[in-house]
Amino acid sequence: QVQLVESGGGLVQPGGSLRLSCAASRILFSIYTMGWYRQAPGKERELVASITTGNLTNYPDSVKGRFAVSRDNAKNTVYLQMNSLKPEDTGVYYCKADSVVTSVRVAYWGQGTQVTVSS
Repeated sequence: QVQLVESGGGLVQPGGSLRLSCAASRILFSIYTMGWYRQAPGKERELVASITTGNLTNYPDSVKGRFAVSRDNAKNTVYLQMNSLKPEDTGVYYCKADSVVTSVRVAYWGQGTQVTVSS
């Protein structure tokens, strides 16, 4: 079955950086819009970055200028470079693959990776 596996999370001090990866398998990766979401304790899951099949990117104001999403279709992998991290960036980070296949919207989620920003 389809798998999305995130990696790269961990504990980092405020102002630090992390690079998350999400490796996809058993999907035609290049046709999927890929998104990164995060969920903090007690809060709803929110989008932090997305990248379309044409490499158009989108970020909420809360991370704009600090986060950068990229994809490597040859490796079926999407990345999230996070710089100038703040304590409020703490949460579980999930990747999502989203597409329309034969007129049906399909979406897959990874299992998440924990990011903790703390001194």
